Amino acid sequence: MNADSISRLSHANGQVELALIEANAPYRGHQVDVFNKPEWFVTRVTPVGKVPTVAYGGPSVDPEDPSPLSAKIAESNVILEFLADLYPDSGLLPKDPVLRARVRLFIDANTKHIEDPFYKFLRGHSSYEDVLKGIEFVQGLLEEGRDFAVGDHYTIADACISPHLARLKIVTETDLGQFPVGMGSKLGEELKGPKFAKFTKYADRMLGRPSLNQSYDKEAVIIFFKTFFVRAQ
Repeated sequence: MNADSISRLSHANGQVELALIEANAPYRGHQVDVFNKPEWFVTRVTPVGKVPTVAYGGPSVDPEDPSPLSAKIAESNVILEFLADLYPDSGLLPKDPVLRARVRLFIDANTKHIEDPFYKFLRGHSSYEDVLKGIEFVQGLLEEGRDFAVGDHYTIADACISPHLARLKIVTETDLGQFPVGMGSKLGEELKGPKFAKFTKYADRMLGRPSLNQSYDKEAVIIFFKTFFVRAQ
């Protein structure tokens, strides 16, 4: 399996790579610059230029010479479910239908209540209070005494939120973003309070997993944030 991506800057790439690692899936990653996609990628892998994209099946070939016999699968959430189906014993999706539904609910909540308000805040389009409201909502989905988002095993719900948790930590530690100076640090101080203890404990567990460290380049993301989220002077 080839996983074509934008190194480790993209949170969507991180979600897929986390699932691959947690499933112990054999794969070969290949870097694609999302700002300057090569012709072979757009014409022979995904015409819409989506990253990450997984090429599955077909002969073993150079990633830059993709086989027409392999299936090309894009959209990170689609890939996550594909991997869960491909490796059913990995636990990426529970076998119980109720827990499977809860995983999908958590992924939807992550998009609406973590990803959307966080990146709006990062671009200076909303306040840190909006981020806290989203975190409070997602915290309400976490069960007391459980290590993971859903059930007793790492699932694609955990893979989906973890890259955002890593970037949230960067913002609270460095105050990088297009929001007013000090608001990233203020967000971090709020998260240290008892109100968000369940969320922060969960985040610490996810950020401490070997798969996160293997799939995430913190320094590269910091450089990216310094370049693309510069405050207006």
